[in-house]
Amino acid sequence: MLGMIKNSLLSTVEPWPYRVLSKGEKEQLSYEERTLEGGRFAAVEVVGKPFDEASKEGVLKLLKYVGGSNDKGVGMGMTAPVSITAFPAEDGSLQQNVKVSLRIPSQFQANPPCPSDESIKIEERQGMTIYSTQFGGYAKETDYVNYAAKLKSALGSDAAYRKDFYFCNGYDPPMKPYGRRNEVWFVKE
Repeated sequence: MLGMIKNSLLSTVEPWPYRVLSKGEKEQLSYEERTLEGGRFAAVEVVGKPFDEASKEGVLKLLKYVGGSNDKGVGMGMTAPVSITAFPAEDGSLQQNVKVSLRIPSQFQANPPCPSDESIKIEERQGMTIYSTQFGGYAKETDYVNYAAKLKSALGSDAAYRKDFYFCNGYDPPMKPYGRRNEVWFVKE
């Protein structure tokens, strides 16, 4: 637990490498099209719980892993964002099934430590192109659903993207009260 706290408070945060391809604004919503690097990710699925509760549970497990709860006992440092795969229901609400993931820091990409928690899986992911919009505050399910609807409206019917899931992303530790960064990502098809 001490390693997790030290890791999240005192370490520098490594960003997930990306490149902005274009920027747009429509219906008072700014958005970007980006290409993101692939790599190895630590991921945990949480099923049968409301989005906010499931997200919190998944994030804590991943923070423990990067904080030293792994076979090497090493604190790896933090990456951002913490990314939550959300699955929308027909009515736009989110299903009780999330996958919380964190990109493994660069120095551990080639050989990531094995998680002590067996529910955490190490996944290899390809790079992807996304549509992204950003907002502030302490994000909850309602905020992500609201901004996903706004991004969908701003992109209109011309943009082709996956509609069966989207990513809810948080960049900041909970103890940062101001200037928080959250994003919704749609994966371009």
